[in-house]
Amino acid sequence: MTDGEDRIVLTAMGFDAHVGVSDDERSVRQPIELDVEMTLDLGEAGRTDDLGATVDYGAVFRLCRDLVELGEFRLLEAVAERVAAEVLATTPAGAVLVRVRKLHVPVDGRIEHAGVQIARRRSGARG
Repeated sequence: MTDGEDRIVLTAMGFDAHVGVSDDERSVRQPIELDVEMTLDLGEAGRTDDLGATVDYGAVFRLCRDLVELGEFRLLEAVAERVAAEVLATTPAGAVLVRVRKLHVPVDGRIEHAGVQIARRRSGARG
């Protein structure tokens, strides 16, 4: 994804997830945050004011919520990959950037969050 491309951006979506390496960690839902940036041409939607010419971000929010809250994951990387794959499979986005932040990290010290960021392109997408 490069500067100058049109994007739809959803930031700090909050969900409760079963995520963690240990069984104990996964046994309790934990708060995570997701950011999703979808790259696609927004020109037609801007000119026509037509939802059908863009991505319904409410639908993307529900997709992310269902994937995260109904799934179980060992790694944040797996959460990000699953979200990226489903966004590309269900929207016209040519590329997606996903950030996942775990807000309660089991480390011996202070940390705001741990996170991952991935960028994926639809097969055949340029850039």
